[in-house]
Amino acid sequence: MKHAERRPFANPEAAARQIVQLAASIEPVQDGRIHIEKINAPFLFTLKGRGSEFGAGLAYAIENGWLMLHESGTYVKLLKPDLLDH
Repeated sequence: MKHAERRPFANPEAAARQIVQLAASIEPVQDGRIHIEKINAPFLFTLKGRGSEFGAGLAYAIENGWLMLHESGTYVKLLKPDLLDH
């Protein structure tokens, strides 16, 4: 019998908090921009998150005003750096 593994980022809020933490650890480029691949790659390959978890977490962070995603989808801006203090 196979048991389903626990997914630490199955909860969108947990994924969003991790995404914000990753974004805060990146040195922004021009005008506070953080290229999406700088947070996407570590989330997927280092932390072993899934694409669907990244998408749900990103959406959660945007809806809650923690991040702003540019309309091109190529970068985000960190809006709530104080979120990491909680």
